[in-house]
Amino acid sequence: MAKDILVIAEHRGGNLKKVTIEAIGAAKKLAVDLGGEVHVAVLGSGIQPTAKEISSYGVPVFVFDDSKLENYSYETYSQALVPFIENRGYKLFIMGATPTGRDLSATLSSRLKAPVATEVTGLKSENGTIVTTRPIFAGKVISTFAMDSDRAIVTIRPNTFELSEKADGGSVETVPATIGDLKAIVKEVVQKSAGRIELTEADIVVSGGRGIREQGNYKMIEDLAEAIGAAAGASRAIVDAGWVDHSNQVGQTGKTVSPKLYIAVGISGAIQHLAGMSTSKVIVAINTNPDAPIFKIADYGIVADALQTVPLMIEEFKKLS
Repeated sequence: MAKDILVIAEHRGGNLKKVTIEAIGAAKKLAVDLGGEVHVAVLGSGIQPTAKEISSYGVPVFVFDDSKLENYSYETYSQALVPFIENRGYKLFIMGATPTGRDLSATLSSRLKAPVATEVTGLKSENGTIVTTRPIFAGKVISTFAMDSDRAIVTIRPNTFELSEKADGGSVETVPATIGDLKAIVKEVVQKSAGRIELTEADIVVSGGRGIREQGNYKMIEDLAEAIGAAAGASRAIVDAGWVDHSNQVGQTGKTVSPKLYIAVGISGAIQHLAGMSTSKVIVAINTNPDAPIFKIADYGIVADALQTVPLMIEEFKKLS
C-alpha cells in the first residue's frame, strides 16, 4: 500500500475534467515502476455517475458523497480526505494544476507534512524516488525535483500527459465523509464562462494582444476560436486595458496553457506571456513586427496585419468545416 498512488479527481457539475483522465494515465505508468496500484478519490454530492465514469478506466474509485462537498472548499475536502489517506498510507497523490488543484495540494501538503511539486510536465520514479520536471523562466530552463519522502504530492499541467485508456477491472466504493464544524461555507459558484471551452484544457487556443488595436476587435479572436473549436485567450496588455476579462489571460499572472496548437494574434511575446504558453506543441504567431520576440519560439510565423489576416483565416476555416 505504501507504493500505491491516489489520483484526486476534479469535476464541474458532474462533468469530469480532462486533466483527471491525464492524471490517471500518468499514474498508471508510474505505478508499473513503483509496483503499486492506482486508486481515485472523487468528492461531491450526487456524484455516483461521475464515479462510474472514472471506474471505466480500470481503477478502483472511492466516492465521498455528502451535501457539504457539493461545492469545493479546501476545508471540506481536506477534512474528508486526510483521515482516509492516513489509514491507507499512499506514496503519491496526483491532481491537476488547476485553481482547485493548487489550493487543495497546498492544504494537503501542510496537513500531511508532504512536499508538493506544482505545474509538473514530467513524472517518473528512480529507485522508488519520485522525480518531477517542469519548465521555469518562460520555458528556458527545465527544473528537476526529486521527492525523497514517504509521501509526496504532484499537480500536473493540463494537456501535458497522455489520456488514460479505458479498461476493465474498475470498481466503485463509497467512503463515509466525516466533516465537522466549518469556518466558512461555499453557498454558490458562479461560472462566467459557462458554455465556453475551458482555456487550460483546450486543444487549441487563440489569443489576442495589443496588435488587434481596439476592444471591439477582440470579437475577431472569438470568431476565429469558434471557427476552429478553440478557446479564446488574451495577453496581459489587453486585460489590463479592460478589453477582456482576467479569466481569459494567458501568462505568468494569468493561466498556463499547453494546447496542441497556440495561435498568438498581435502579441509581441513579452517574457510574462511566454511563461504561460511556451510549452504549447505548435505555436503560430501573427505580428506586423518581424523582430517580435514571439517569432523566436513560434513554429510558424506570419508577418502581417492581424486585422487583414484573421478575417481571411476565419473565412477559409468556415469553408473547411
